[in-house]
Amino acid sequence: MFKVVSSDGTAIAGERLGDAGPALILVGGTLMTRVRHAPLASLPAGDFSVINYDRRGRGDSGDSPVYDVQREVDDLDALIERVGGPVLFFGMSSGAVLALEAVARGSAVSALALYEPPFIVDRARPPLPGDYVDRMKTIVARGEVTEALIYFLTVGLAMPDEDIARMRRTPVWAAWEAAAPTCPTTVS
Repeated sequence: MFKVVSSDGTAIAGERLGDAGPALILVGGTLMTRVRHAPLASLPAGDFSVINYDRRGRGDSGDSPVYDVQREVDDLDALIERVGGPVLFFGMSSGAVLALEAVARGSAVSALALYEPPFIVDRARPPLPGDYVDRMKTIVARGEVTEALIYFLTVGLAMPDEDIARMRRTPVWAAWEAAAPTCPTTVS
């Protein structure tokens, strides 16, 4: 494991797998950590130098009191500086949106692969409520991480209650609760 320091002083934890080919940074989704991505990260490690990292507020990375997407872009830029750019991005879910945002803001990226970005592009599901982000922030500010996680899963991801009940009985639930404070701004 290594740590880089982002422009706001936040430590971002990562690890490098493999040393062949160009650097490939995995940009994970809302509730994911590098530990959960380890099996995925190992797959391309024979052909790439894979950087598997914890987004801010997750795993071994630090966080700041106020969220701003620019801080996450700065985190990616700190990783790029560490490995030397340009790099490749593989973004998953909200990480796909973050990867797109970093490219739009000028990060040194030569190629981009996106998996399941959470865009609502048709009427297959209703849009999020207009007060979604404010409500999530209020729940998180009260310290109600379980309520925040359930609201994120039911309203943000439209997950059925019975699926959530099953997930609450799994070991991953505690890790998801730990990441719940990062949820207010990841789906909008």
